[in-house]
Amino acid sequence: MTAGTDNSTLIVIIVAALAAAIVAFLIWRSARRAKHRAPVLTERSGNERPYLRQPHAPVPAPPHAPPPAPAGVADEVATAAHDVVCDVLHVDSHDPGSADDLQAMKGVGPKLAVRLHELGITSYAQLAGLGDTEVTMLDDRLGPFKGRVARDRLVEQAQYLARGDIDGFEARFGKLGQP
Repeated sequence: MTAGTDNSTLIVIIVAALAAAIVAFLIWRSARRAKHRAPVLTERSGNERPYLRQPHAPVPAPPHAPPPAPAGVADEVATAAHDVVCDVLHVDSHDPGSADDLQAMKGVGPKLAVRLHELGITSYAQLAGLGDTEVTMLDDRLGPFKGRVARDRLVEQAQYLARGDIDGFEARFGKLGQP
């Protein structure tokens, strides 16, 4: 085995161990919270059956507040995994102001653009900044779009677009935004 293979294997093992630890912690915390939250039995007016309600009704968030926290264990796990992937890929998916139209790149349709957004890739700069290891990790998470990053040379396209070199992009890949 080469040193590069050992390093990439070690990185994958570390990421998997961190993800497992996060999942275990979230399950433990959720079970602990559920034990302390018992539903309250209340009566409705008239002859209606009693119904269950949570002891504390949620307070609506003000319009300028950040999005609500995940509701269940699955949402918490998904959020934690998303954050770990964003940390590994060195992307910040919590910055909504930097979103680019990824579909302008050759080979990126609406479904691939949605998948990239789900994985935290929302701008040309994020995609352009990925190294070989990060591209491999991203490619492994693209599901049915696996192989498209390399085949369609998305990182190279994103490098042109991130620096605003539209002429260079069009000379290399053709007219921007056309198949």
